[in-house]
Amino acid sequence: MTPTKILLPEDELPTRWYNVLHDLPTPPPPVLHPGTGQPIGPEDLAPLFPMDLILQEVSQEQYVDIPGEVLDVYRLWRPSPLYRAHRLEKALDTPARIYYKYEGVSPAGSHKPNTAVPQAFYNAKSGVRKLTTETGAGQWGTALAFACAQFGLDCEVWQVRASYDQKPYRRTMMQVFGATVHPSPSELTEAGRKILAENPDSTGSLGIAISEAVEAAVQDPDVHYALGSVLNHVLLHQTVIGEEALIQLAMAGETPDLIVGCTGGGSNFGGLAFPFLREKWAGRMSPVVRAVEPAACPSLTQGTYAYDFGDTIGMTPLMKMHTLGHDFVPDPIHAGGLRYHGMSPLISHLYETGEIEAVAKPQSECFAAGVQFARTEGIVPAPEPTHAIAAAVEEALRCKESGEEKVILTALCGHGHLDLAAYDAYLSNSIVDRTWEDADIQSAVAAALARLPALS
Repeated sequence: MTPTKILLPEDELPTRWYNVLHDLPTPPPPVLHPGTGQPIGPEDLAPLFPMDLILQEVSQEQYVDIPGEVLDVYRLWRPSPLYRAHRLEKALDTPARIYYKYEGVSPAGSHKPNTAVPQAFYNAKSGVRKLTTETGAGQWGTALAFACAQFGLDCEVWQVRASYDQKPYRRTMMQVFGATVHPSPSELTEAGRKILAENPDSTGSLGIAISEAVEAAVQDPDVHYALGSVLNHVLLHQTVIGEEALIQLAMAGETPDLIVGCTGGGSNFGGLAFPFLREKWAGRMSPVVRAVEPAACPSLTQGTYAYDFGDTIGMTPLMKMHTLGHDFVPDPIHAGGLRYHGMSPLISHLYETGEIEAVAKPQSECFAAGVQFARTEGIVPAPEPTHAIAAAVEEALRCKESGEEKVILTALCGHGHLDLAAYDAYLSNSIVDRTWEDADIQSAVAAALARLPALS
């Protein structure tokens, strides 16, 4: 029988990140300056990011070496384990073999430190003294607070108001690591004050929180901004997940038929899938790669592929991505990390060119899968990866009907120990499913899409 845990020793920790830009069958559209409509240059990003990260953002090199200082911190939890979900398989009575790469072993409890640590390192190296950021559920804010503590940086976080209220212990965890945390929208920034003047009861959004964090960063040359998803360099750092999983599956003598991951901005999904796409393009395997998003915020499956801002106020460069409109405010579902109006330009490009698939799931189906996973595998998943678990369960049940012995790989990107209020809502039958079929969501998206930036 295949072992339950497939472990790598520290000396097999990947020493390079994989850059999917090198191998894309077709290049993605450029990022544009919102004022000129022309492709942005390094100088346009310098107020927000150190030059090392800017160069990684545009690099065409296939691999980027991981600095030794970053590897030293990675070793606190990497390589992360790959599990065979024997007990879930048995409960489903499926011939499918389900594997999950578990990122909840990190200090922050999710995959987010994979990029938070290098971002903090490169900023500290450049002389920056403080990083600002946004966070939804709090996973990214927690990761950046931890990373800043490793390299002596201050950290200031704007947390989406809905999650700030739903997940108070995430806020506490960020503060334990040394961060200052504000609910967003806040009265501390012009962007926040503008939103609150229009809607004093705003539940917030990742787009609004990004606007606030960016505004705070650009006002001080000693302060930079850090983003936890969407951008190329963020997805680059996350590929340690997929690179390890490739080795671990090979140790088990397996090749995946389906790779499935949850998608909000795209970093967890890209981190798992990109190394396997490289192998697929090289002809060494042929997995189906499927992204899973919340039905209440379905940017890939229902969004428009267009140039849009990454934030609500319109302070960021224009990225071509699947978007619901930069000022669309998603329903306050419990998977706060998936409440983003747009999708990573790289993930959007891969979806547009047919390299990956996408499906949307309502949160009640996802929590049902999360509870079943907890009762069989013993790990309470964060609300975000329950979307991928639900899709893996769905595929495994199809295999039960067809008799196919598919190998399914997913990324369990974080634990739900600080999300128990969400599970309480599910167990008490107070979860509300908002989906694309709801007329008010379609109306709000249509209105937001009507305000997409006009390009000359």
